[in-house]
Order: sequence, then structure tokens, then C-alpha cells
Amino acid sequence: MNRYESAREQYRAIGVDTEKALETLAGAAVSIHCWQGDDINGFENTSSLSGGIQVTGNYPGKAQTPEQLMADLDKAMSLIPGKHRINLHAIYPVTGEKVERDKLEPRHFEAWVAFAKERGIGLDFNPTLFAHPMADTGLTLSSPDDNVRRFWIDHCKATRKIAAYFGRELGSPCLHNIWIPDGFKEIPADRIGPRRRLKQSLDEIFSVKYDPAYIVDSVESKVFGIGVEACTVGSHEFYMNYAAKNNLLCLLDNGHFHPTEAVSDKIPSMLLFADQIALHVTRPMRWDSDHVVLLDDELKNIAAEIVRCDALERVLIGLDYFDASVNRVAAWVVGTRNMYKALLDALLTPHQALVSMQDRWDFTHIMALREELKTFPMGDVWDEFCRRQNVPVGMDWISETDAYEKNVLSQRT
Repeated sequence: MNRYESAREQYRAIGVDTEKALETLAGAAVSIHCWQGDDINGFENTSSLSGGIQVTGNYPGKAQTPEQLMADLDKAMSLIPGKHRINLHAIYPVTGEKVERDKLEPRHFEAWVAFAKERGIGLDFNPTLFAHPMADTGLTLSSPDDNVRRFWIDHCKATRKIAAYFGRELGSPCLHNIWIPDGFKEIPADRIGPRRRLKQSLDEIFSVKYDPAYIVDSVESKVFGIGVEACTVGSHEFYMNYAAKNNLLCLLDNGHFHPTEAVSDKIPSMLLFADQIALHVTRPMRWDSDHVVLLDDELKNIAAEIVRCDALERVLIGLDYFDASVNRVAAWVVGTRNMYKALLDALLTPHQALVSMQDRWDFTHIMALREELKTFPMGDVWDEFCRRQNVPVGMDWISETDAYEKNVLSQRT
């Protein structure tokens, strides 16, 4: 009996079907963020980062062209099992001309559609409302300056048109997510005014209707950012209410809340009132520091809530982190494989048995079973998943990223 067969028998003894878990996991889509590959530089080459976003480190081999970024994504995806998507920001057009963000069109992203079609994957999209002279005041869609606000409204309208184009061309709805850096470093004299302007801006952006088969709209909140410590205009309360009233998705980034809050605890409540929700999975360390996703307790809890709520098709999972202190391709592989590992761990948990214990107020057996599960051979089932997906098993992928660094990344200047 090989290790997988032994693990299968052990899980069967507690009522878990590993074959069903592997089949379900193979259909779970995770959207891989393109910006880990180039430290969110994009292809504009005009501005440094701003809006509370920082990328630290100077590891060699950063992608500097569309061709390099696509090659790096290909390498990462070849080492990651599962159903892939790619998440793009608006600063990644592939064009030989300089195009302002409010003038972007679908044709500027045709290369990405061709890339996705060839690989049979979907695309997601985000307007980029930071790292631009029109965002220098710290206010975009909530700005009191009509010209600034108009620029960013038109930008978001343009990106929604592009997102619908992605969905139509690829036959898979594109998640279009709006996040803004707007806020104040010092205590503001007026909080409702900026939020009223944000609401008016969003109302205009979403007044243009697209087929939901092509685009899924979401809005993303944040508790605070660097330089806007006193007030964030796009707060969770604002966006949760706006999304509910306007039938949009509320996107939860687990780095965007107070350290004592857990996104995993929010997921079941949100699912009771929304058909779908969206996630940006990251790893905050003291603040929204966007470290590479590890297989830690909160990641496992997020995956467990998705699975136990039977919501794998209702929760749109995307990753969002950026680390320039390590091999960027390896960072993609580590974080994305960990997201799938967390989902597998959840799929290998006897949730119904645990619920039955809770309903009997039997927390003794809940605690005991959960502790025993920590030493169950989930790793052997994971290795079987990798084998079936034709990607490296265990640590074998590391030699491939090492070779890619030596032969490709280190040659970049």
C-alpha cells in the first residue's frame, strides 16, 4: 500500500472521501495576481508607488517587459496545481504607445486575452487608482476637485469596459474590483462629504450596465493605509452597505482589517446576505504588509469557512501580496500552493460530524477530533493531487525555480 492509499484509509475511517476531495479541489479556481512579478511597476514607467503601497526588497530578476512577466507567470503556473486565473491591474497594458489611464481600451489588452486563451484560463481586472499624479493629493473618487474625480471616474468606466471584453472573449466572467487609497493622515473635519462624493462617483461608474455573464463587479474596503491613518474614505461599512444596496460583490482583503478581526469570521455572515463574495488573500504582519501567503491558521480558517459553507462556487478567491526580497516566481508558487493546500485541508475535514457535535454541545469531542486531525497525513493526499495535476511533488519545484533564476532571471539587467 502506497502512502496515498494509506492516507485514504485513515481519512475514510473518519468519514472523509479523499477522492471526492481531490475532484473538488481540481475545480477550485484561484486568481494569481500578476503584480508579484514586477513589484507593481506595470508598463507605464511613469510613477513610483503611492497610496499607502510599499514593496520592499531588491531581489534580482524583476520582470520589466510584458514578455518577461508572461514568461514568469508561465513558469509559476507550471509548478502550481489546480485551476488558474490571472488577475491584472490597469497599469499592465501591452501597447507601443503611451495611453493615459482614462483612455484605456480593450485593444490595449489584446495580448493578455491571447495569453489567456492559449492557456485556457480566465482573467480578472482592477482599475489602478494609485501611483499617478492625479492621485498625489491622496483623494481620487472622493476628491473635491471635479477634474480629479472626473479622471478617475472615466478610468473606472474604461476598466469595466475592458473587464467585460475579457469575460466575453474568454467565456468566463471577469471580476472587476475597485479599491481606492483615499483618506486622511490627520483627523478630518468632514467625513461624510468625501464619502458622499465617493458614492456619487460609484453611482456614475456603475450606471453603465454590462452582461453579468461577462463581468462581476466588486468593491474593496480598507481600515487604514500609510499616510491615511486617521480616516479611510472607503471603509468596510461604506462598501458593505454600498454593495448590498447595489447588488455588487463586497471584496474582503484579510490584510485590510484591524489585527484583532478575522476575515474567516466574516465569510459566513456575508454569505447569508450575498450570492457571492470575493477575497484577496494575503498575509499581514502587524499591518497590511502583504507578505507571501503561508499555510497559517487564518489561511486554514478562511478555507474552512468557504468549504463548510459549501461556497467554493460562491467565493471568488484571489491572491494579493508582493515581496521583492525573495525570488518572485517562487513567491507565486509558495503562496498559491498554500492556498490550495488550505482548501484541501478543509475538504479533508469531517465538517458534518463536527457540526453534529456542536449541536449536541459536545465541545470535548470537537476539540479532541480537531487536535487529532492536525497529525493526519494531509501531505500525502496533497502529493497525490500534485501528481495527478502533473506538477512537481513536495520540494521538487524548488530546483526548477532555482534553475529558472540561474538561466533566466539572473540574465536580466
